[in-house]
Amino acid sequence: MTNMIDYLMWRGDIPISREYPLNEVDSLILARLSYFPFDKIDLKPKETIESISKKSLNVEDKYFSHKSEKELIKELIKAPRFKDLIITDYVHNSDKITEKQFGAVAIHLPKGEIYISYVGTDNTINGWKEDFNMAFMDNVPCQLSGLEYLKHISIKYPTKKIILGGHSKGGNIALYTFVSAPKITQYRIKEVYNFDGPGLNSTIWDKYYNTTLLNKIKTYIPQESIIGRLLIHKEKIIICESSEKGIMQHDICSWHVLKDKLIKLDKTTKASEYINDAVENWLKETTIEQRKIFIDTIFEILNSSEVDSFIEIVSSITITAPKILRKYKELSEEEKKTMSEMMKKFITSYFNTLTKRKK
Repeated sequence: MTNMIDYLMWRGDIPISREYPLNEVDSLILARLSYFPFDKIDLKPKETIESISKKSLNVEDKYFSHKSEKELIKELIKAPRFKDLIITDYVHNSDKITEKQFGAVAIHLPKGEIYISYVGTDNTINGWKEDFNMAFMDNVPCQLSGLEYLKHISIKYPTKKIILGGHSKGGNIALYTFVSAPKITQYRIKEVYNFDGPGLNSTIWDKYYNTTLLNKIKTYIPQESIIGRLLIHKEKIIICESSEKGIMQHDICSWHVLKDKLIKLDKTTKASEYINDAVENWLKETTIEQRKIFIDTIFEILNSSEVDSFIEIVSSITITAPKILRKYKELSEEEKKTMSEMMKKFITSYFNTLTKRKK
């Protein structure tokens, strides 16, 4: 089956224009673009996708979030549809103290439009910790940074229409940024693309919900989505076909493309439904304080490995495993009890869901 790289080979020679406007596959590619290792290249104030792509080819593979990115880069260099688009205003901020991992880039499109591409979760422990914090926080630092970035872009380029997009946590930031933005800025936002990113919690929806906003939001998830079904979605969900299984479907390069559209399905799989129901029940049956203690404790244990990413934990397992085990043994009996009870509640919730669904 074809994917977005195949789409580039097929349609990459046709520039974005009134006759061939930006479509959902183009947006998928631009959402992926923010993952590129901008901080590892000599970045000028104004670059094109072609110039950044050429510089990125010289960056070591370990600095790429996905294995398919270099293949995508090679096609972008050759594609008139994308290669001359100007990129500006790259920001990247990762802070262990505030537990924030944020990044964004502005891509200048024809017809006076800007596509803001928000970075999704990277491989750092800190980045994943911020994701899990959504289970007990009304808003997390990356969402607030996303809103400030949108305000910055809207002031700097006052005449341009804006499109928001992102994959995973980047999609969640795009969603949060749009619903919480000032009305005058919302008016300038043409579309919002959320590719398999979590929804928002009830507090945020209660504060900002407006039915007129939903028409601009497009949320896409694969048929076995896990991450994209977390929290609450009030907008319409579009289900896409993926060549992968389970959590690996989160890789948007596995999503199937037919010409200039993603291949759609009518419903998610049973596995996706089971996990989604189990997570929802787990959230209902646990308190905010319990979830905070549980998540903080897990990441306290992971941080004891003294490395920054999950890749480093695995690649240096003989060194990191003893440190993690030692940290777990140092936990108080109360902390161990809380972790055990929370995991037991999730497992029970999952099997109860299976039983109910089968009946």
